Amino acid sequence: MSDAHIAAGLRTLARLAEATTALAGEAQQIAETYVRTLRGGGTIYFAGNGGSAADAQHLATEFVVRYAKARRPLAAVALTTDTSLLLAVGNDFGFDQVFARQVEALCRPGDLLVLHSTSGASPNLLRAAEVARVKGVPVVAFLGKGGGALAGMVDQSFIVAADDTSHIQEIHLAVEHLIVEVVERELDLG
Repeated sequence: MSDAHIAAGLRTLARLAEATTALAGEAQQIAETYVRTLRGGGTIYFAGNGGSAADAQHLATEFVVRYAKARRPLAAVALTTDTSLLLAVGNDFGFDQVFARQVEALCRPGDLLVLHSTSGASPNLLRAAEVARVKGVPVVAFLGKGGGALAGMVDQSFIVAADDTSHIQEIHLAVEHLIVEVVERELDLG
């Protein structure tokens, strides 16, 4: 690991610390959206590409299994895990449809779609957001690099002011862990 990479990570954290009040407000609002969704009987669907796909799976697991304490499972699904489905859609309809097709089939009003993207420019996430909007499903996005086109297509976003993918993902995961903690506390899942 280079000194430059570490220095860039520290600068990202310093910018995050400077914007803590505003970003904390955004994270709290997103947490409240998660709570409303789960209280209302909805499911939270997660999607992303590459490392962001791993984050989507990680977060769905935190909700279904547990985070900080033993509690009942919460309804969450990662749209990144069914390789047969992903490959069939990619082959038959194109890779830009791998999440949109699942959103169309699975998401209902009362559910929530959470997208992870460091660029905000992935065609498959843009298509998923479009389909969710048509279906009346709200969309939250965790973004970086200014948010890209996806920022203008979602109901709520958390944008990390950085260009380095690894640093963006590190902040996303830290913030999302805080959100899971808030959800567990708000739903009183003891």
